[in-house]
Amino acid sequence: MRTFPAILVLLCLCVPMAAWSQVNDELITQASHNDTERAEQADPLNSPVWHYLRARFLGESPYQFDDRVVVSVPPFAEDPTQVPLLVDVSSIDEPLLRLVVWADLNPIQHIYSVESADRHLPRIAIRFKVQQATPVRAAVLTESGKWLVGGQYLEAAGGGCTAPSMANASPYWESHLGEIESRSFERAMNSGRSSQRYKVKIIHPMDTGLVSGIPEFYIQQLEVRRPEQAAILSMELSQPVSENPVFTFDMNSASATAQDRYTLWMRDNNGNVFEQAL
Repeated sequence: MRTFPAILVLLCLCVPMAAWSQVNDELITQASHNDTERAEQADPLNSPVWHYLRARFLGESPYQFDDRVVVSVPPFAEDPTQVPLLVDVSSIDEPLLRLVVWADLNPIQHIYSVESADRHLPRIAIRFKVQQATPVRAAVLTESGKWLVGGQYLEAAGGGCTAPSMANASPYWESHLGEIESRSFERAMNSGRSSQRYKVKIIHPMDTGLVSGIPEFYIQQLEVRRPEQAAILSMELSQPVSENPVFTFDMNSASATAQDRYTLWMRDNNGNVFEQAL
């Protein structure tokens, strides 16, 4: 046992210096690659909760920040209970499995998630509540298993999530709960084809549960269905979606034509179901 260190020294001396140099170069290259990878994954919006929310919504799957995931919000939220939000991933030319949208610094971060049966996610516009200035993000899962992430910073005075809905000051909504208005428009596309744009409004208070004495009461699920009841678009909604929500979405020619007929189906957390032909 006493001779072991001496043997180890002799073995080390016998290894050519070129081999040690090669190992050293490989270690330096790997360290440089890791540093580059970490730099590429740095949060462009510098959110203090990015790593927590990445793990919550994306898990341990690979991700990258991508300008093709377009998140559009106004520079400043003049009304924190009704903030316009548009998410557009139409420029990503590969099948998309799931889209998740959230606001980093809201007390309830998740806004909505969406899946499409034909794996082509439409442009979606809604309004949502914001509690304070925050990054607003969208992440889309590609068929290859990678999340592509986009976002924009929203300035806001805040208070939208803890403000009571207007419905609580008026009995109107009780007799009109679930009333739906919808319109459709045909849109020309750059390819010469057309798509259908649908705009839907439903009467619902969308209470967050963050106001004292007012329990949460909001629409949880939304589906666009074909006549045979097959859902071609499914959304999971959370409390930050604004009161009397308005949904605008495009159905491209891969999944819709002007002759197609769809039914809108929704259910809230109290089990109420609302349904209407589009």
